[in-house]
Parts: sequence; structure tokens; C-alpha cells
Amino acid sequence: MEALPCVLTIAGSDSGGGAGIQADLKTISMMGAFGASVITALTAQNTCTVAGIEGVSPEFVALQIETVASDIKISAAKTGMLFSASIIRAVTKSLEGKDFPLVVDPVCVAQSGSRLLKEDAVEAMKEMFPLADLLTPNVPEAELFTGVEIKSREDIFRAIDILLEMGPKAVLVKGGHFDSVAATDWLGIKGQQPIPLMQQRVKCNNNHGTGCTLSAAIASGLAKGESMVTSIRHAQQYLNLALRAAYSIGEGSGPPNHLAPMLIDRLRTGLLEELHEVGLRLRDTQGLERLIPEVRMNVALALPHASTAHDVAAFSGRITCTGKGEVIIAGQPEFGASSHMAKVLLTARKFSAEISCAANVRMTDDVLAAISECGFVQAWFDRAHEPERNKSDELATVEWGVSQALSTQDIPEEVDVVCDYGSIGREPMVRVLAKDSATLQSKLERIIKALGQG
Repeated sequence: MEALPCVLTIAGSDSGGGAGIQADLKTISMMGAFGASVITALTAQNTCTVAGIEGVSPEFVALQIETVASDIKISAAKTGMLFSASIIRAVTKSLEGKDFPLVVDPVCVAQSGSRLLKEDAVEAMKEMFPLADLLTPNVPEAELFTGVEIKSREDIFRAIDILLEMGPKAVLVKGGHFDSVAATDWLGIKGQQPIPLMQQRVKCNNNHGTGCTLSAAIASGLAKGESMVTSIRHAQQYLNLALRAAYSIGEGSGPPNHLAPMLIDRLRTGLLEELHEVGLRLRDTQGLERLIPEVRMNVALALPHASTAHDVAAFSGRITCTGKGEVIIAGQPEFGASSHMAKVLLTARKFSAEISCAANVRMTDDVLAAISECGFVQAWFDRAHEPERNKSDELATVEWGVSQALSTQDIPEEVDVVCDYGSIGREPMVRVLAKDSATLQSKLERIIKALGQG
């Protein structure tokens, strides 16, 4: 097997495992590189607090760097918690003349609020900036190093200009501390207008070690030969997924789920197998042909942290039936097989992340009567009221419609079906929503049973 590029992380140890060296090494491995480490300090730390810090002697920090570099080719490096002025200067001296990209994450304060940089180390940290190919401060750190109070885009631009004057080739001011729908990181390169790099904001309390994770992921991309913007983009995507898949491990702020890409890859195989089983059950469901629309039926299953159509599996050829009522499952389960059903499911999940399954069925008077007979909660939308800009894009219509329907409900997560009146050339449709495939199967069977009674 071909050797992986080596990324050297120079940072403190987090005994809680969520940040620092531990987060860096997990991230580097998941990004497809080999991680080597230089430990600058030991912390007694958990999700709630940093109970103590023991700095490593500057001489031993320098010896670690020298020893690793003398034997292993370093393709990129990053720094994190450096703790003291003497350690910072030892690292700076050791990295002079480097021939690899360096990401400097000027860590000052832990997520718990504990200070990780001594007061006298701020000026020393600035001495390292000229070595940085990329500097990655968050807003409080950018304010600390520039003296600029950051409240607006103009303040960010001013802070970036000041930081660039301190010597780094590029600056990424991270926007996680802003209260906005999107999380926007601003990339500044000398002589260029700052570039906004946006990601959907993830609402969760498990954000311990996000700065470490992002900078380690960027360094990994640079080690693999990616451009600066591409490395940042890939790092943002990785961190966003890790945050969406995060879980609590203590009483305080937990870490992102660094293993999320690997765990979700495993889930993908299982989801395809589950959808195959759903197809077999539906094929044998008596009366299902009465629910199949003219445009055919499909069933969609979403991964737990789905964000695009490629995270949603459906049948590639949809579900149809013969004139004699024989149900045919055409094609096979595939991710991205139905952009239409994926849009339905992804939009519904914005209102309730527990919704993971959906199917489309015909909308006729008898089907609607059966749905009412079952006591299912219904939400409706009428295409006659949609914005003009959507009408040439069916996916935009579906997204608008499902969102419109669910937003009118007091408890949208309790909605069982979303009904679409259709329009000229668009068949009226009912989308059945469920938390899992077994519940979806049960709902379809109840509708069929009510149809029989009618």
C-alpha cells in the first residue's frame, strides 16, 4: 500500500479525548493521512472543565519536533495549544526553514471557558504568524490579536487586514460565534477580497474541539496536495458531518463525532439492505396496487444525518404494477435514485429529524377518505399559491410545498401525510411520512385496509 502523507500536530493533550492532540490524530486519520504528534502540555480535562495544566519543557518540545522530522517526511503541520511564551518560541525556532505548509490555530480558550494560553504568550504567538501558511482564529481570538471588536462583516475585513500584516500567507476567521442561520468562515489572502465559505449551521452543544478538528482537517488536505480553498471546503464538510453526528459523552460540551464518515459508510450498506427488504414486503402486500400512482410509486429511506439526495436511498426503477394488479419493484435500492422523494424527505426532516422514511401514493377521493378513516394527521399544499420562481423547477416546488404544508401545523412532527393538489401536467399526490420503514409499512397497510372497508 502506498504511504500516506504525514501531518504533524503540535498541541496539548486533552485527557477528555475531544480536543487537542486526540482530536487532531482522529481527524488526520479520517482525512486519509498519517498523524505524528508533538505534545506541548498535559491537561486534566473533561467536558465541563480544565482542572489543571502541566506544560512540557520547551527543550523537550523542540526535541520532539527534531526527532520526528529527522526520520519522517512531514507533508504538513498544524499547531494548537502552545500554552506559554517559551514553548511558542521553541516551536517557532524549530519550524524555521520548514518546507511544508503550516496551519496555525492560535488556541487561547477551551470550550468550557478555561484559558489555555498564558497572558504573556499573546505577543509570542504573534511571532509565529509569519511562518503560517494559514492562520485560523475564531472571532474572540481575532479580537484578542487585533484589538478590533468584531460585530459586522466590515469588522471581519478589518481584522483580516491587520492579521495579514502580521505575516501569515492567509487568514481564516471562523464564524461559529456569530448568531446566524449559516456558519460563515472568511478566508483572507493578501491582495484579495476576503472569500465567504459558508456551511449550514449545526445546532448542538457538542462543539468541544471544533477548532482543533477543522485545522487538522485543513492541514491534512494541504498534505495531500489540495489547494487552500479545497482543503478548507473539505475540512468544513467533514466538521459539519461530525457535528451533525455528535453525541454527548459527559455533562458538559462534548466533541464532534470524528468517526462519522466511517460509521455512516457502514450505515449505507445496512440501509440498502433494509430498503431491499421493504421492497420484498411491499411486493407481497395485498392491495398495494390501489395506492400506486400513474407516475409510479417509490419509497425513500434516509441516513440518520442525511443532507443531500445522495444520503437518501430509493428504488432506481420505482414501483409499478401490471393490469392484473401484480406489484413490480423495478430496479434496485440505490442512493440518489430519486431526487424527487429525497427532496420530500430532506425537507420534512427539517421539521423533524426523526422522519427517515417516505412513500408517494395516489391521491383520489377514496384514498383521502381512507386516510381520514385511519385518523392520520394531514398537511396540504396548493401549487396555485407557490412563488412564480419555483414553477419551472419541480424539485423547488416540492421543497416549497412540503415546507409550506408542515409549517402550517402546530406540531409538524406528528404529520402522517402531506397532500399535494397537483397542477396541469402534475398528478395529485400523497406523501406518507414515517419514522422508520416498519411504521411506513403499517401506515400503508392501514390505508389499504380502510380502502377495502370503503
